[in-house]
Amino acid sequence: MLYWIVGLVSVSFVGIIALGIYYEMRPQPAAGQPRRRMRHVLGGNLFLFVLAQILLLFTVANEVMAAEAVNAVVNEVSLGKGLALVGIGLPTAVATIAAGIAVGPVGSASLAVIAEKPELFGRTLIYLGLAEGIAIYGLVVTILMLGKI
Repeated sequence: MLYWIVGLVSVSFVGIIALGIYYEMRPQPAAGQPRRRMRHVLGGNLFLFVLAQILLLFTVANEVMAAEAVNAVVNEVSLGKGLALVGIGLPTAVATIAAGIAVGPVGSASLAVIAEKPELFGRTLIYLGLAEGIAIYGLVVTILMLGKI
């Protein structure tokens, strides 16, 4: 049963990707209504996704809750180690959020500059790279901290 559910979710994701590629290759006219066939495809795709999620909830959740023998096999993680792992993940989380906050204004300003002076494209890429570097630094710190455990 689980394979069918995974198959439904996979078909739904492939449908979403195919629909995005279709609209990228053949955009709609500006004043036109969406094509009726696309409404049915999108509705069917949404129905498949919701159906798969409901099936997953009712079938797999029961199997997971019924499996008590698995708990004895799993290694215990102490409170200290769990808090250490959470603390190690925080630099990546905070750095990624900070990078997202930095890339937003820098990216929009870069697009405005490129629209007026296309020769400044390389310089704006450097600024975007510096803003995105914040997330990479957080990831490096996390990897270094994981080596200490």
